[in-house]
Amino acid sequence: MANSHKVQRAAIALALDKILKYVYKDPYPNLEKLADRVGTLFSGLFPSENFKKFKAAASDPDNVWTQYAVNLLRDIDPRVVRQMLLSLGVDAGLYGTKTVRRLREELHCNVPFIILFDPTSACNLHCKGCWAAEYGHKQSLTNEEMQSIVSQGKAMGTHFYMLTGGEPLIRKNDIVALARENRDCTFVIYTNATLVDQKFCEDMNDCGNISLALSLEGTEASNDWRRGEGAYKKTLEAMDLLKQNKCLFGISVCYTAKNVDMVTSDDFIDMVLEKGVKYGLYFNYMPVGHDADPALIPTPAQREHMYGWVKKMRNSKTGKPMFVMDFQDDGEYVGGCIAGGRNYFHINSAGDIEPCVFIHFSDANIRTHTLLEALKSPLFTEYYHNQPFNDNHLRPCPLLENPERLREMVKRSGAKSSDLLHAEDVDTLCDKCVAFAKAWAPEAQRIWDATEHRETHTQYYRDTPEGRAAMQAEDEKQDAGARQ
Repeated sequence: MANSHKVQRAAIALALDKILKYVYKDPYPNLEKLADRVGTLFSGLFPSENFKKFKAAASDPDNVWTQYAVNLLRDIDPRVVRQMLLSLGVDAGLYGTKTVRRLREELHCNVPFIILFDPTSACNLHCKGCWAAEYGHKQSLTNEEMQSIVSQGKAMGTHFYMLTGGEPLIRKNDIVALARENRDCTFVIYTNATLVDQKFCEDMNDCGNISLALSLEGTEASNDWRRGEGAYKKTLEAMDLLKQNKCLFGISVCYTAKNVDMVTSDDFIDMVLEKGVKYGLYFNYMPVGHDADPALIPTPAQREHMYGWVKKMRNSKTGKPMFVMDFQDDGEYVGGCIAGGRNYFHINSAGDIEPCVFIHFSDANIRTHTLLEALKSPLFTEYYHNQPFNDNHLRPCPLLENPERLREMVKRSGAKSSDLLHAEDVDTLCDKCVAFAKAWAPEAQRIWDATEHRETHTQYYRDTPEGRAAMQAEDEKQDAGARQ
């Protein structure tokens, strides 16, 4: 951390302590004043219109997001609230974002806001359709490698890390040590929750910069069909323990053709809210891995349902006090696909640097390449040059909605399968998505054309001077070929 960053962070921390002390006295009336102060602290980073909306919401006790903010203050350990505001708001949101944006322009490549990595391939469950269930206890990153990932990431401005797997909490003591060493970072851990215990809850609150996303998929029947008998009960027990300890946690939901209605029902959301859940991260099922079942891909009608449901959930009047996001249907807010380092990339437990947690192809490894070298590798350069993969951001993915794009990129780059057990040919993978892509395309266009979309202010490679020059050269080459 640069000295200027340390000095400014210390000043913000001091101001934040005073603000929080004031707000905790009487949250509802004091939230509006908090909105004013936050707007001052983060001015210039986000549009001023965002802060105006924040202030307007804070003045309305019936606003869902006002209720959400008060619930956070009431339900979460104050140490966690303070630390998350610093590590996620200041270090990642303020300083990190500025550094990431600057380096993107200087280095002419994607630079991520978030890095995902797998501490281990080991898992104590065997969920249907999960590639990690096939891997076994074969691979793990060392503590030194995990610290190297974080150190290199922070140098690029990346202060937000998500840990996947395998089951990351098999390495929970190592993860706690990593979080304590890097309090200027936020760590979100995707977990099946079976290894959550009292000691780990205490460690989470002591660190302050760890949150859990617990895997849960609807009813006991729909959850245990995929995750195994007893998984649902263990997850709910873990939620009770986390809530009792005032830990910050959410849910991670893989929605499939079999469970969409269940994981978006009012009964399900009301239940997890009662259990203390503060956010929901929703993922469209991807047919990745040897045992993948394309029949589990949600239908076009189910995708449209998800698109409408997420909007309803986030509406300040019709929603519920839980933040939800759908990585597939929120493409319009982030300019399409965010993988390939554009906003994130993934490192598996063997050190392979992959453009996406669902795209198991790689041409770089942390044991032979730096992270910056990987971001300039042929595969990642293909992502940088080709994003967005579709101007309709309801079709963001180069696999699920535009499988021909992934085929082209993998073949041009020469990337190899990074599946740890069964190498999967890119054509075999993409073929599993062709039927859905074809069926979804006209429906996505109908929805896109009927909906107003926010300006994302995203600059793609094609918008840069070098990108425009490359596109012009390609057009001229094609014209010359046509004349011949």
